[in-house]
Amino acid sequence: MITGKTKLLGVMGYPIEHSLSPVMQNAAIAAMGLDYTYVPFAVTPDQLSVALEGLWAIGVQGFNVTIPHKQAILPLLQEISPVAQAIGAVNTVWRTEQGWCGTNTDVIGFLAPLQPHQRDWQSTPVIILGNGGAARAVAAGCLQLGCQQVQIVGRDLQKLQAFLHTWRSSKDSEANLYPLTVHLWDDLPTLLPTAGLVVNTTPIGMAPHVQASPLTEAELQSFSPDSIAYDLIYTPRPTQFLQMAQAQGATVIDGLEMLVQQGAAALHHWLQQPIPVEVMRRSLSDVLG
Repeated sequence: MITGKTKLLGVMGYPIEHSLSPVMQNAAIAAMGLDYTYVPFAVTPDQLSVALEGLWAIGVQGFNVTIPHKQAILPLLQEISPVAQAIGAVNTVWRTEQGWCGTNTDVIGFLAPLQPHQRDWQSTPVIILGNGGAARAVAAGCLQLGCQQVQIVGRDLQKLQAFLHTWRSSKDSEANLYPLTVHLWDDLPTLLPTAGLVVNTTPIGMAPHVQASPLTEAELQSFSPDSIAYDLIYTPRPTQFLQMAQAQGATVIDGLEMLVQQGAAALHHWLQQPIPVEVMRRSLSDVLG
């Protein structure tokens, strides 16, 4: 029951209608018996600064950040955690007396579904499709895995070079030494045959555009059957990209468990209590079938 004492949490993005974060976060909050509620905030890029002022004014305690605000929000925050600084993106924001502060729980979420898959990660070439905030978190996760060959693939050379520049100028000394390279989309035919892990961090294939895929069927024919295809998208399940990769014999991972784990880490950050992760997972399964 929402009352005048109920505290507000939420998720900010655009578009936001597809988000299942309210489903799993409210399920966890209810199981914990806390007087909070978690709601979606549709915020266009040109309204980001105004939205932060509005959320502050109405007493929101914290919120998640998703596409397209994970990088744009950085200069608007009072304080940024070291991990978010190293990644160059924020997905979790909380209220302090000094103002909004941010961190990033996407690395925790990204790594969780990979734990059951035993690999020699040091010798596993990785391709990351996209060069936004999610790609930065994935790259940081690959650093933790010990990967020695990580290739960021995008369509805009200027954005790719900016990605590499900000990564190498990071305050994280390990990130500075990280073997990360950037490539244009046209380079994929030469990169894909040796890839052991391909991660889609773009929104291509997300509902309602369920027939779209970041890679064509022809491109995926060069994909090794021993590889892992990982799509951060969780609606639909599976995406067109994962369906085609699975047809090639690859192991496939969708974004649902990453969503659960990064969300649980964010909720723990706000509430400082043990989080019922299984409740969150089950609530999403109920919705998605």
